[in-house]
Amino acid sequence: MSVLNRRTVLQGVGLAALTAAAGTSFRAFGQDRTALRIGYAISKTGVNAAGAGITTIPNYLLWVKDVNDAGGVALKSGKFPIEVVEYDDRSAAEETVRAIERLATQDNVDFILPTWGTGPNLASGPTFDKFGYPQLAATAVTDMAPELVTRWTKSFWMLGGGHDYAAALVALLVKQRDAGAINNKVAIASVADGFGIDLSKAATPAFTEAGFELVYDKSYPLGTADFAPIINEVAGLGADTFAAFSYPGDTFALTQQSIVANFNPKVFYLGVGTAFPVFTQIAGPNANGVMGIGGIDPDSTALADYFARHKSLTGEDPDSWASAVTYASLQILQQAIEKVGDVDRDAVAAEIASGEFDTIIGKVKLVDNQLRALWTVGQWQDGKFVGLMHTERTDTRQPVVPKPAWTAAQ
Repeated sequence: MSVLNRRTVLQGVGLAALTAAAGTSFRAFGQDRTALRIGYAISKTGVNAAGAGITTIPNYLLWVKDVNDAGGVALKSGKFPIEVVEYDDRSAAEETVRAIERLATQDNVDFILPTWGTGPNLASGPTFDKFGYPQLAATAVTDMAPELVTRWTKSFWMLGGGHDYAAALVALLVKQRDAGAINNKVAIASVADGFGIDLSKAATPAFTEAGFELVYDKSYPLGTADFAPIINEVAGLGADTFAAFSYPGDTFALTQQSIVANFNPKVFYLGVGTAFPVFTQIAGPNANGVMGIGGIDPDSTALADYFARHKSLTGEDPDSWASAVTYASLQILQQAIEKVGDVDRDAVAAEIASGEFDTIIGKVKLVDNQLRALWTVGQWQDGKFVGLMHTERTDTRQPVVPKPAWTAAQ
């Protein structure tokens, strides 16, 4: 039998946690409501802990603090602080599902926040749907979203699909090729998990249709640590562009091992983790010019304020891709609850689907339960991971191609 790690956190003053006994039952809130109960299962340990610890957990903490510092969530019956029930899903989908079931049936939380990552969000979707909770999947990239929203009508997909990111990368590289900055050869490596599979399925035909020659297009197992065989093989193929649809650990290892091997393609593009602030610590000055998935508007005052509050709370900057989307999804949830004035999950889900919301990424109105205004390609330039491509904007930064050559191994 699985034993889930559970904490009950009342975040009205500071971020102190009160550990509750696993079998504790909670009364349902009615007229004697004292808080809005929010639950989630998140990867605090295991392979997904790095991503969750950078993108998801800090934003959950920051949002709760921001809301409670402002007096709580406004319902028709008054303003109520947020109380959190948290589980560690240990990076296992079955643990996520068990925790969601417990949050819904034993803890009786009002709303449940999603876990981190594409695969875990896909795996937990049926459970959110079964118990009627809105699922705001802010860290899932999937081209299945249009189909999923018809199956799980309270699910919301906030990070686009593989096609969005692949098409944007290809479009950017076509311009660079046509300008003579890069050659026609591309090498692709992808993690054999939901994210990598989705991206590679979209990228392979997109590159081919654009006339690129794919000299390498292979996947590698989740948890791979030694990328020397891939780097050594690709290095001899003459490709100016290397694109890895990778998870954080892979992203960091590929960078470090490419520097050591002096594998220095003109375009070096990586997946999840490229936009993490820790990437600049791992790569040092070699971060400059590296491209990856996501990006932000470095000139946004709303994002600048968000970055400052995030750093004040956690001591670290947020990542420059899904962090802002995650926080925006929580703003959407709060505003939908307050517009409804109640914890009626059906009504809140309907408001999320149809309403317009003010967020740190601008005004947001979902289209068919999906966020379609997205940064798709970013690049480290002068210490910031700036957006190069966007689904709805043209006022973006220009790419630096070729990227600067690696300096000595870090």
